[in-house]
Amino acid sequence: MDLGLKGKNALVCGASKGLGRGCAEALAEEGVNLVILARRAVELEQTAEQIRERFAVKVTTVVCDITTEEGRTAALSACPQPDILINNAGGPPAGDFRDFTDEDWYRALGANMLTPIALMRATIDGMITRGFGRIVNITSAAVKAPIGVLGLSNGARAGLTGFVAGLARQVAPYGVTINNLLPGLFATDRLATVTRAQAEAANLSTEEVTARQLQGIPCGRFGQIEEFGAACAFLCSVHAGYVTGQNFLMDGGSYPGVL
Repeated sequence: MDLGLKGKNALVCGASKGLGRGCAEALAEEGVNLVILARRAVELEQTAEQIRERFAVKVTTVVCDITTEEGRTAALSACPQPDILINNAGGPPAGDFRDFTDEDWYRALGANMLTPIALMRATIDGMITRGFGRIVNITSAAVKAPIGVLGLSNGARAGLTGFVAGLARQVAPYGVTINNLLPGLFATDRLATVTRAQAEAANLSTEEVTARQLQGIPCGRFGQIEEFGAACAFLCSVHAGYVTGQNFLMDGGSYPGVL
């Protein structure tokens, strides 16, 4: 299927590895030119070169912390008028909510709610003017089924979800869609971090926690970043123009609810 994205420009946050990289690669395969961001220069440049070699698209790198105003300025200077915006930032640390300070909450809200909103504010009017725009926010399955040790993430991402629900309906008449991708357990560094935190909290080995995690996934395995990227690319495609304001859950069937 031709997704109708060849020649479009995308700004992809947190793209040096993990889910962000999966999204960047899937868009590049469709002929999208990329501006990819991350904090670590070596990993980012390696990813960019590999994408260029595989897909023959233009890939610009920006080493920055997208959760800061300076980082957003650098990113938007490199890609001021993206057709596609993929919001993605590392999740806040796990822990007992009793131990979280006000500063912990401010950082979580800044990274996982206010930063995506700031990037949408900076780019959405251009999308409206051009009559096409796709925004995908990478959030978490915890939005639908909160995880106890991820209180900071639960709160911040739920706030973003509520905001998007309203904004998506306002911009839909102009050919701009906004959707959220909710990953469950994917084989990424983030999963390893969460697994260690859960093991420590329960006084278990990481192997025991991993076995329990897999028991809760009807598919019987962890997700792969390529699968995630493919879903992202579809939501960005011309074929998904009638899909907006949705929370697209990818968790291998773990969430047992109907809605």
